[in-house]
Amino acid sequence: MSNEKLIRFSVTVPEDLLTEFESQYYAENRQVRSEAVRSLMREYISGGRWHISGGEVCATITVVYDHHLPKLTRSLTSAQHDFGDVIICSTHVHLNHETCLECIITKGSSDKIQGLVDALRKIRGIKSLNVNVTAEI
Repeated sequence: MSNEKLIRFSVTVPEDLLTEFESQYYAENRQVRSEAVRSLMREYISGGRWHISGGEVCATITVVYDHHLPKLTRSLTSAQHDFGDVIICSTHVHLNHETCLECIITKGSSDKIQGLVDALRKIRGIKSLNVNVTAEI
């Protein structure tokens, strides 16, 4: 934040929403409600930039799948090779005998990363696929 001018504004929310929000950020040892709101605002802006065509973003893509399904591992690897220009690295862990989790860390244009996400979503047998996007704010 450095030398940025701070502006005070008011927000109206239901009491139970504020109570739950406060209990969660205090549980995370946050001391300043304003910083929690600023963090949420940055996250919201960053998420919006994901949808701006061609914007530069970083994203983690977490995929959970059953590695026993025929062709799934090969399809997953093939999709990653097709988008190697935006993949920084990937990490593979075995959750149990059947299930694997792969985290793919990416950086590049939002269009290319969205293309990778779309390609992964087409792979039959993936149990879950989550994307967490961060853009510079």
